[in-house]
Amino acid sequence: MDNQVMQNFLYKRYLSTPNRLAFHYDGKDYTFSDVYHESYKIAGHLAAKGIKESQFVGVLLKNNLETVYILFALQLLDARTVILNNRLTSKEILWQLRDSKASYLITERAFDKVYTEVKYELSEIQVVLKEAIDQEAYIEPAIVKEIHLDNVCTVMYTSGTTGHPKGVKQSYGNHLWSAVGSSLNLGINDRDAWLCTVPLFHISGFSILMRGLIYGMKVVLIDPFDARTIIEMIHKQNVTIMSSVSTMLRKLLDELGEARLPTTFRGILLGGGPASQALLEDSIAHNIPIYQTYGMTETASQIATLSPEDSLQRVGSAGKPLFPSQLKIINESGHEAEPNASGEILVKGPNVTSGYLGRDHETAEKLNNGWLSTGDIGYLDEDGFLYVLDRRSDLIISGGENIYPAEVEGIVAAHHAVADAGVVGMKDSTWGEVPVAFVVIKKNHDVSHDELESFCNEKLAKYKVPKRFFIVEKIPRNASKKILRRELRKMIQM
Repeated sequence: MDNQVMQNFLYKRYLSTPNRLAFHYDGKDYTFSDVYHESYKIAGHLAAKGIKESQFVGVLLKNNLETVYILFALQLLDARTVILNNRLTSKEILWQLRDSKASYLITERAFDKVYTEVKYELSEIQVVLKEAIDQEAYIEPAIVKEIHLDNVCTVMYTSGTTGHPKGVKQSYGNHLWSAVGSSLNLGINDRDAWLCTVPLFHISGFSILMRGLIYGMKVVLIDPFDARTIIEMIHKQNVTIMSSVSTMLRKLLDELGEARLPTTFRGILLGGGPASQALLEDSIAHNIPIYQTYGMTETASQIATLSPEDSLQRVGSAGKPLFPSQLKIINESGHEAEPNASGEILVKGPNVTSGYLGRDHETAEKLNNGWLSTGDIGYLDEDGFLYVLDRRSDLIISGGENIYPAEVEGIVAAHHAVADAGVVGMKDSTWGEVPVAFVVIKKNHDVSHDELESFCNEKLAKYKVPKRFFIVEKIPRNASKKILRRELRKMIQM
């Protein structure tokens, strides 16, 4: 599979279906011809600045169509795009720019602080302001019409829930096979339109852009997230699929109330960790198919997804590996686990990264014979359906018993007065660790510690019931909406 070559994705799509709708954004429609020519023009300005093939270019931009043009322009030049999370601090951005050895940073005035600090601390990096790109010099860009599928297309840094994040290399082939795997699971047709309200700096958002190119499908781009706007767009733009995380889905269902989405809407891909039973049941009551997915930056989006025909029968499962991919569970002795026995999830396939940028040691630790150690804990049932339990690093061991925070969170969050919940382990002289819960209470609701404890006692083994419930205003989460348990642990120590 090494050194396979195909036409540049945007160039190929422009040649194939130039007049097909590519995007709906801010009340306007844009064809693939519009997108190609705008991206080509930006590529000319970037080329005049000196950006060329194989260079690493940092991108710190907001979610809008101009950002899409810049991302595609860099692909036309076959530059390596380091996509930076715009919710990070200046210090974190500077660290990632240094780590990736980026030659350029493309950003916008909304990030003035970062812009100033990069100019001061990383003078070797040229900074390009989005607002000034079309005022810069222009040359006809030497676009790279053919790309090698094993070449790096993008670099995204892992969430960094523990320690320093690592730059994940994502090849053109990774993105292509991710899109192929998704299409073979969900199917595609010429009426499909995918709503994107998740961040483009995250693989869940960027993968939608790549699917749009590869499928020739309209993407409805919305930022910021607004439940009412999304419902309107699903109706007006004939949206058939959208990607979401649990917090977004909850807001969407609350906004819908007794209303329903059109029958042309095929479902929601739900990522970002296991969803509570209550949330899934509420979605089913609204006739919204939920396809739970499992994936990560290292797998260029989803690697396992529940198939449509199993969505109601396997509530809580992340499904089976997509067609090009493989998955297995390894127990503590290093052997493949029996059905229903938990262990670490390992994945393999053409959508899996070749490794981490500049980190050969970590790559060798994580990748063995093509199998990626995910650090996640889960199990396969007797029919091969994956159930994701938690991060290995988040596992709570209490009196020798394993407790998965996500399982406890799902139960706590199912209480009618609870809006959100996070669970971590707290040191205990008797048991080693005990679970404690941080709880966000819904507006105009009230609930006591005893009520929550009683509710959990009905649904959980006693050792899994949180020993304390802390009421907080919000649960700290990273840009991909995953709970930052290290922040919760700090709150215990305060």
